[in-house]
Amino acid sequence: MAKQLKRVLIIGLPAIAVVALMGWLLPLRLAETKPELTLNTAVIAAPDDPEEQDIATPAPSQLVGVPDAAELNRLSLSRQSFRRGGLGSRALMTFTVRNANDYPVKDLEIACAFRSRDGRYVTERRRVIAETVSTKSRKAFPMTLMGFVNIKAEKARCALVTASRA
Repeated sequence: MAKQLKRVLIIGLPAIAVVALMGWLLPLRLAETKPELTLNTAVIAAPDDPEEQDIATPAPSQLVGVPDAAELNRLSLSRQSFRRGGLGSRALMTFTVRNANDYPVKDLEIACAFRSRDGRYVTERRRVIAETVSTKSRKAFPMTLMGFVNIKAEKARCALVTASRA
């Protein structure tokens, strides 16, 4: 009995001490690595002086960091096809974006709805594609990863949500 107690004290106490020390230091370590969050906002204040009200206030698209929205009625998706990848859980979409605008567009946001055989929508995914489609042209996006989908999804339908001027 004395040998077993001695063995537990020799092996067990240092292990318990290491675990206790790690439990004490780990929260301190996590608190040090937290990034500070900052919020970037633009504020347009109305002038108090009536003489200054004649000056036109800038449009939100003229502010720094706010891109101009593209006309979505002149953008379209065509030739959509759905394929699986990654053991059947990843959705790979192939589609073509047509731009009939007089300016190039970028940062296309695509929303796809994947449904099962019985017609219920199983999964919806959105993705921003950081590519530029030139003026009055089309661009193909083959095998674009849209994300993970339900294994029962058999059909997919995608639509353009937003785009910005390049």
